[in-house]
Amino acid sequence: MYNRCNRRTFLKQGLVATTGIGLASSALFAKTMAWATEPAKRPMPRKPLGGTGHDVSIFSLGGEATIERPDRREQAARIINRALDLGVNYIDTAPRYGQGSSEINIGQVMKTRRKEVFLATKSHDYTYDGTMRLVEQSLDRLQTDYLDLYQHHFVRSSSQLRQLEGKNSARQAFERLKDEGVIRNIGITGHSSRLLAEALQGYDYDCALITINAARASMNESEHLDRFFDLATEKNVGVIGMKVVNAGSLLRQGLTIRQLLPYTMSYPVSTTVMGISEVAYLEEDVRIASSFEPLSENEMAEIRAIAQAGA
Repeated sequence: MYNRCNRRTFLKQGLVATTGIGLASSALFAKTMAWATEPAKRPMPRKPLGGTGHDVSIFSLGGEATIERPDRREQAARIINRALDLGVNYIDTAPRYGQGSSEINIGQVMKTRRKEVFLATKSHDYTYDGTMRLVEQSLDRLQTDYLDLYQHHFVRSSSQLRQLEGKNSARQAFERLKDEGVIRNIGITGHSSRLLAEALQGYDYDCALITINAARASMNESEHLDRFFDLATEKNVGVIGMKVVNAGSLLRQGLTIRQLLPYTMSYPVSTTVMGISEVAYLEEDVRIASSFEPLSENEMAEIRAIAQAGA
């Protein structure tokens, strides 16, 4: 059992009957409305991020949406500063977000507030030399001399995992960077729970970033999710949930953040990361996170049924 929720039960349940089902049809309506409308009555909860030694806010800031826009640098800075003011202490980005603009926009805040943030970025190059070039570029853009977490970006095949095991690989670059104190933790990201489970089985990663959302959109091979979480728990890996709204597509289906964010947070994740387009949305997300309690199996099944029926 994870966070009072049995993952195997959730994965094996199919769509429940959707006739008459809506958010207002259960006590879940009252709970989620309270999360979204009541002022936060406590600081945002934190959880251990695996064995990193960092207690992470359960809601974290992603480097996409407004933050990756080269033409919205001032708005991006407002979002980042407001997130830190509200207790967010984890920021995730990547060189490919906005072709570097995400790291640049985050860097303009990091030059004065670096110590407040567990900062994560990624390498999409699986070679040693390519990763070494990318990390220098990221450090320069982010205006820092170290990274709290450096991740292999979007592992999508077994052949890529094998490449990481070979000579002159990005993994060897990561290990050297960690030995030199340039990075403090090593992570891996992807959409496939099978591939991420294989990765955790074969190497002692500190963190893993994985897709989890109510519609199971961009959640490849979700039948392996239990194995992934079992390995993450066994190895004390910090798990970060992503793609809560699947680039906004689930919101366009008529679902709300009051359904989608608590759903992902109810899995055994240390934190849930989201890109933000406006400060008001950030404040709503933090308000939900500050009052969050894990959903029951029935509540999760209800939200999942609504999400999948509209897919």
